Amino acid sequence: MKLSTKGRYGLRAVIDLALASESDRAVSITSIARRQSLSKSYLEQLVRSLRRAGLVASTRGAQGGYRLAKSPAEISVGDILRALEGDLDPVDCAALRASGQCTAQEVCVTKYVWERISDSINAAVDGITLQQLLDESRLHAGGSVRCACEE
Repeated sequence: MKLSTKGRYGLRAVIDLALASESDRAVSITSIARRQSLSKSYLEQLVRSLRRAGLVASTRGAQGGYRLAKSPAEISVGDILRALEGDLDPVDCAALRASGQCTAQEVCVTKYVWERISDSINAAVDGITLQQLLDESRLHAGGSVRCACEE
């Protein structure tokens, strides 16, 4: 499974936001965009999705900007990725959806594979909190969120 730039850049932006807002001040989109070398307009789209998901809150005014809507320990990587990417299923399979509108789901052998992969992906991303990423960033990256693999 490959994540789109929405998921990759959005995750970086949320980590950056969390690190920058530890002083309890709102953080501007411009400052995140500059630190992450991202387009401000693209970042605004990502933050809109994160706001709709209840992960990010905005403050208007001269001292306005964005901050996390929850504590970093309450936000999982899965929450962030699903807010940006939608479901994380590896294939577009109706049998994996709650609606179960697949006409062959009772006899489909590959459904088992897709379910196992989907369960593994979701367990992995839901098992990592934003707080863990912040701690990891401080420990190994000196507070940096940029990745050479994404440049």
